[in-house]
Amino acid sequence: MLRFNTQWFARVLMSALFLIAGIRKIFAFKATVGYFTAMGLPFSEVVAVLVILIEAGGGIALILGWRLKPLALALAIYTVATAFIGHRFWIADPAQFSAQLNNFLKNIAIAGGFLLLFAQPGHASSKA
Repeated sequence: MLRFNTQWFARVLMSALFLIAGIRKIFAFKATVGYFTAMGLPFSEVVAVLVILIEAGGGIALILGWRLKPLALALAIYTVATAFIGHRFWIADPAQFSAQLNNFLKNIAIAGGFLLLFAQPGHASSKA
């Protein structure tokens, strides 16, 4: 009898955001660099490559279950950092305030999911 693997399915759902965002950044690399430059990030091209590696690579690693505990912690930190860097609702103009606040809070909630995965005892990593 096949058994539904809830944890794997949850990881696939969590990875979708990262994998799709990373792939989209690859296909729109110049626009990604321009966006990071407009945000005032130094070394925008290097940052874009690192972000793509984290998002696309992290999404794939999450699906595969590769080193889940350190991966979950790294993605939690990354997601909180992107909330503070990319969704600064406290300085957004009134037209963007709600959207930026919602995206900030979504990032914080996603980080919470990663911390739950990190805190899961024992079998949380299917591959060493």
